[in-house]
Amino acid sequence: MTAPATTQTVFARLAREHEGLTDLDRQIMRAFEQLMNGRPEITDGSMTAVNIAAEAGVSRASYYRSPVAAAIKEILAAPEVKRPETDTLKAEVTRLRKELRDLRQDKAAEIRELKDAAATYANQIQTLTLRNKEVEDDARKLRVQLAQHSDGVVRPLHS
Repeated sequence: MTAPATTQTVFARLAREHEGLTDLDRQIMRAFEQLMNGRPEITDGSMTAVNIAAEAGVSRASYYRSPVAAAIKEILAAPEVKRPETDTLKAEVTRLRKELRDLRQDKAAEIRELKDAAATYANQIQTLTLRNKEVEDDARKLRVQLAQHSDGVVRPLHS
């Protein structure tokens, strides 16, 4: 999964520069290669210092004190290095969670707008219903007035 030349080159340079690499350093290198190849034995496979140390069977402090930690950081910083699938998937999950959060926020905003519109329409309907009732009452009064006065004269209802 990794660009083997990059990992091997960096580890080879590390071995040349630090002639006294310990067994602990070699354990860390093996653990890193296991994780990069997607074959974790103990951890979930994500590329973290904690997981590398756990796979190597060393403490985090020992990992950070090892010259291998700086080499691993250099390897992971190289753009041509393919990350383990678990890291890629975790990044995708993170991206999808953010997208889901954004969609939920958009949906909530849309629901608020629709509720506001519904409340506005309800107020307008209530106003129109009351006005319609007034008009119906006026029409009824005018009909009564016409019926009572056969002379055909209609008097204003409101002054």
